[in-house]
Amino acid sequence: MTLRVYNTLTRQIEPFRTLEPGVVRMYVCGPTVYDEAHIGHAMSAIVFDVIRRYLEYKGYEVRHVMNYTDVDDKIINRARATGQDPLQLAQHYITRFEQQMAQLGIKPPTVTPRVSTTIPEIIAMVQTLIEKGYAYESEGDVYFRVRSDPDYGKLSRRTIEHAVSSERQRYGDELKEDAADFALWKRQKAPDEPAWPSPWGMGRPGWHIECSAMVRRHLGPTIDIHGGGNDLIFPHHENEIAQSESCHDAPLATYWLHNGMLQLRGEKMSKSLGNIVTIDEFLAHHSADAFRLLVLNSHYRKPLAFDDEVIEQAERGLERLRSALRPASGRLTAGPEVTALEEAAAAARQRFEEAMDDDFNTAAALGHLFDLVKAINTARDAGVGGEPFARAQAVLLELTGVLGLRLQQGPDARTAEAAPFIELLIETRTALRQARQWALADRIRDRLAELGVILEDTREGTIWRWQT
Repeated sequence: MTLRVYNTLTRQIEPFRTLEPGVVRMYVCGPTVYDEAHIGHAMSAIVFDVIRRYLEYKGYEVRHVMNYTDVDDKIINRARATGQDPLQLAQHYITRFEQQMAQLGIKPPTVTPRVSTTIPEIIAMVQTLIEKGYAYESEGDVYFRVRSDPDYGKLSRRTIEHAVSSERQRYGDELKEDAADFALWKRQKAPDEPAWPSPWGMGRPGWHIECSAMVRRHLGPTIDIHGGGNDLIFPHHENEIAQSESCHDAPLATYWLHNGMLQLRGEKMSKSLGNIVTIDEFLAHHSADAFRLLVLNSHYRKPLAFDDEVIEQAERGLERLRSALRPASGRLTAGPEVTALEEAAAAARQRFEEAMDDDFNTAAALGHLFDLVKAINTARDAGVGGEPFARAQAVLLELTGVLGLRLQQGPDARTAEAAPFIELLIETRTALRQARQWALADRIRDRLAELGVILEDTREGTIWRWQT
């Protein structure tokens, strides 16, 4: 089956074809780094991490660029309030964000440019837009003429009147020719603001121009995928299209992919509502795999409900997935039970790929992996072991790895050191049971359970696993 993706630009599911065979150029809007990252940031990062991982599984080389907005009014205001240098404040939160992404198992982007390191490219692009008549300077500010772009609104399906309302609310600047116009360059208004020399005086970039300049610098004028949260469709991505395509006379992106918003107890999570859950707060009580599975259980384009119930559901799902990684208890390597397991593994891979080829339907893909979990556990109970059992487990680990799940991390790190001692205790417990010293045998079992080791007595003997 050919990979098909939903394109926000056309509002249709389309076959996925790259500009260059075997290569995907993907740009995803990153955070404005002025505060601790929250689980909404984590959700978007996981969505595009999974998209990247599946494209790589399909054999593509993915050139993934994600920006940091390190020059912005929010950063400047926070720096003033805390008495810090704005760029140093931004660097602090960039470092924190990268640490949190590593904890969540997010693959580092190929390139992570920043506004502060893209100033020459931004200035050059603004100059080109002025020369072509799409932009104008006004007392040190530079604005894009929205009405000069006949296609404006094609991504969001909004009219110029929507832009007028939005820009008045955002800027309210009387220096514009038209209320719909948006800022490409802002003159320096206070000495503590980050500013760079330009043909229009000391100043800094507007919000939208940074991404257009970074895309061009690192990926070229036209890319395969441009992604981000659906709250960025208007005005950010709409304005990116207007300025990029006016400057380069070429489409900005073939496919526009947008994830839905995370909703906390039925409300969109936002700092203005005061209902933020930071990444650190979540990871203090739950595993990274639990949050990833929570995201994977829903289609990436839909709103994601977040509450205790869905967290508990994700934790149960993790326990089910990990149950299939327990060692085999038998040695059966041939027969109908083995054939059934091998067929289940092959079917799981095929159906997993079909689901992911359908606009990265991770919820359906997970369903097929849980079918494989059931088949593996049934085969274990039937005495299947050896290579057939190990191959089925390997398929499960490979496909869950495509989704970024790290099922064996943590317990496995302890296994090598702990296994000889646990096996010795199991032997001692077995001898005690044979001697009918049930109380002492039960004491060993209970103490191991307190340490996170679960014993299971089977027909083939006692096996053990880490508690999930």
